[in-house]
Formats: sequence, C-alpha cells, structure tokens
Amino acid sequence: MNHHEWDADGILYPKTAWLTDVLLTKIVKWSTENKKSYFKNTLSLISVEKYSEYYHNLKAKYKEIVKIWPEVTNPEKFVYEDVAIATYLLILWEDERAKNGLTDKQSFIDLGCGNGLLVHILTNEGHPGKGIDVRKRKIWDMFGAQTHLEECAITPSDDFLFPDVDWLIGNHSDELTPWIPVVAARSSYSCRYFVLPCCFYDFYGKYCRKETKNTQYRAYLNFITEVGTACGFKVEEDCLRIPSTKRVCLIGNQRTYPPFSEKKLDDERSQYIRERRSCSLSTENNNLSASASLFAHNLTHCSTVERSMTQGSSAEVDSVAAKKWLAGFQPREKVQKLRNCATLDRDFTDHVVLQVAKALLKINQDSCKNDNEDSTGYWNKGGSLPLKNVADLLGSSILKRLKKECGGLKTLLRNYCQVFEVVRGQVQIRDWSKEKPTGKQISSGKRMLLDTCKTRLCWFFVNHPDGCPRNAEKCSFAHGTEELRLQTAARNRLEEH
Repeated sequence: MNHHEWDADGILYPKTAWLTDVLLTKIVKWSTENKKSYFKNTLSLISVEKYSEYYHNLKAKYKEIVKIWPEVTNPEKFVYEDVAIATYLLILWEDERAKNGLTDKQSFIDLGCGNGLLVHILTNEGHPGKGIDVRKRKIWDMFGAQTHLEECAITPSDDFLFPDVDWLIGNHSDELTPWIPVVAARSSYSCRYFVLPCCFYDFYGKYCRKETKNTQYRAYLNFITEVGTACGFKVEEDCLRIPSTKRVCLIGNQRTYPPFSEKKLDDERSQYIRERRSCSLSTENNNLSASASLFAHNLTHCSTVERSMTQGSSAEVDSVAAKKWLAGFQPREKVQKLRNCATLDRDFTDHVVLQVAKALLKINQDSCKNDNEDSTGYWNKGGSLPLKNVADLLGSSILKRLKKECGGLKTLLRNYCQVFEVVRGQVQIRDWSKEKPTGKQISSGKRMLLDTCKTRLCWFFVNHPDGCPRNAEKCSFAHGTEELRLQTAARNRLEEH
C-alpha cells in the first residue's frame, strides 16, 4: 500500500514519524536483549485475523466521531482505543455464544464509562446495556436515546448489584477496578467481567505494592487477578492492541465452584476484603486517627456510624458494612478539579514563562550572534536545558505551587506549547519558522482562523528580543493591539445584545 493512502491511527496503521523515530530503535533493543516478558502475547485469546477484519470495519463505521469530538481529550487516541476495545469484546462474546450454543447477544454494564463511546459502540452492534459514571460528559448528548448512560456515583454495596446482566466492564475504572470482580460474583452466578486496569487502587484507597521483584504495573495486575480468584473466578489475561501503555485486560468468565457453594464463597470474599482493609491500614503507618476520620466520612454522612468510629465500636460498623461492603470506599469527586494551570494567577504563569524563556535565550547567545553577524534575518532561538535544570532556576516555592495546582513545571511548559517544546526531557523555545504543518494541522488551522485567529497577542512579538519569527500575515496571533479581534462566540453574544 502506498504510504500516502494510509489513514494513520496509531493502532493498525502506524504514523510515519513513529516508524522512523521509534520502531527502528525498538527493533534493535528487542533483538539484543534477553528479557523475560511479564505479559501475554497480544490478542492471545481471540483470532487475530478476525480482530483485524472487525477492527477495520468498526473503524470505518465510527471514524466520523473524531471530527465532532467535543471533549478536551485527544479524539484520535480515545475514539480508536474504544473501537479497538469494542472489537475485542465483540469477538470474545461471539466466540462465547458459539461455544455455548447461544443466539441472544450478551447484555452488559460499563461501570465508570467515562465518555461513553464504548457503550455507544456495543449498543449499536446489538448488545443491550448501559454505562454509569459519576460525571456526565459533553459527548453523551450526541449519542442519541438508544445509548443509555447514567450519571451516578457507584459505591460497592447491595444497591449496585446487576443480577440480570451477563457482563460487567471496567475500562480504566480506577477506584472501582478491584470491586468489579466482587460485584460480578455477587450479582449472579452467571455474571462475568472484563477489566482493563489503569490507575492503581486497592479496596480501601491507593494500592501499595508489597512485592519488589515485579514492576508496579505487573504487581497490580497480579493483585486484580488475585481478587478475581478469591471471588471464585478462573481469571484469564490478554494484551490488547490499543495505543496505551496500560493495555493488559483481565477476564473472569468461568467459576471455579458449583452454584450450591455460593454462601461459602461469599463468606470467603468478605474475609478477603477485610484482610485487604487491614493491610491498607497498616501500610499507612498505623495512622489510626486519620484512617478513622476518612472511614467515618465515607459512610454516607451517617452520624450514628461516625460516632461509632470515633468511639471505636465495631458492631455498628459491621452492620453498615454488611450493606456497604466496605465503608471506607470513596468514589471520585463529581466535579473534576482542574490541574492544567487554569486556576493559577495569570501574572504568576507569565512570570514563570518569561523567566524560563530568558534563561534559554542566554544559552550560546554570544556565539550565535558571532556566527550570524553577516547574515540577515537572524532570530535567536536560544539553547536547551534539561527539565531538572529549568526547575532549579525557579526555586522551591514556585515549584510547590505549580505541583499543587497543575501537576508541575512540565505541565505548565507543555500548556504553553506556543512558546516551548519539551522533547526527551529537554526544554527549548519553539521556532515557528521551522514548523512544517501536516494536513491535519492545516485543517485545524483553518478552523482556528474562523474562531481564534488574532484573538490573543503573540508572545514572541511582545516578549522576544527579535520579535516573532513569522510575519504578521502568517502568525495566528496578533502583532499589536490593533490586530486583536473577538472570538466568534463572544462576537455572537455582542451581536445578540
């Protein structure tokens, strides 16, 4: 196939830059190292040929969603990743129906469904089900009434059992991940589950690794496998073909005990959860007062239980836990706290950006001027510094504030991508005169011209000693206040008034 005909998605059709910059070095590394793999081969439980055919068809069917994606997340990654997960599940379920002689398509519940796209695809492909998440997303309204999505905080309890559902799905379900095998086991003897673990959570809070011979990720997968086994499932592992570093899924579709042993197994599940809670508490350096406070806070504001926790009474706690399973479980907040510099004071971020830029411009400044003294149109792009050296320039107080509000210095620099590039841990000033936009960037640029072009001042025009490397016609930002204009939305509001 001619490479110009590729529709690069990073899954079946890799991008040219990935082939040239990543693949070759990976091949050299893989061919010289003798390292035991901690993971199964990709797509070991289903037919790879069937997967490729199904994925190609689904990708063509749902690729238009990329163009209308309303979320701030990368549409190519999330759309094609969910298409790939849906492809895997559809084949897994098709094989299950063929094996058991079934005709009706399996029902499902996606716990912590996020953007809901996986639910939308599975529903459109004929599987009855719904998704539940603590927070509604913008894209939900675009799916239509046939896609059932529910905004609700899920707490592992008798209130969230699904006896009539065939499969429970946990796709990057965070704090719900260890609970999904438990919910599946207690919903019905025939309920199965699929989890794709990402963030590391235990029943009670963050997961703390005990074993040191494995990576944190491998240790966590072992823990979730252990949970499924303790719940009475034969747990199988597979590696998905998705653009993510966390791509190992765990599947519980068979029980290891007969139906009449359900009561005995449920007692063992309860004991296992209690032991994990004790383990979590001891890991926190026996900080009983803090643990008791958090434990009480999560009992759905039940004042009686709060008093029992303060006084150390266990009888009432056990009574509530019988329904709540574990009172200390804390679902994520409905309102997601922004950690992208949006809440930082603009004067503060401008000061940090200018300080970093000045430091970069000083590097090799004199030698660059000497080398270019006879040339015209010289523009100083400065040098580069390791991220650690840039952090040392700013001081601990600034770094602490950045870490608290936006995740750190690297987040701030990447958010100011019009000024900086962060490549392999090196920070440098972006030279826009050397940028060669791709077809997709040109398409994005056309949309930008309609809405945001010339709505903000050019940072280089205002702050760089040599000005902007592009002329005013080519720069998307305003070279002076006289070029500023309102964004389309603001202009429409003014026209309405």
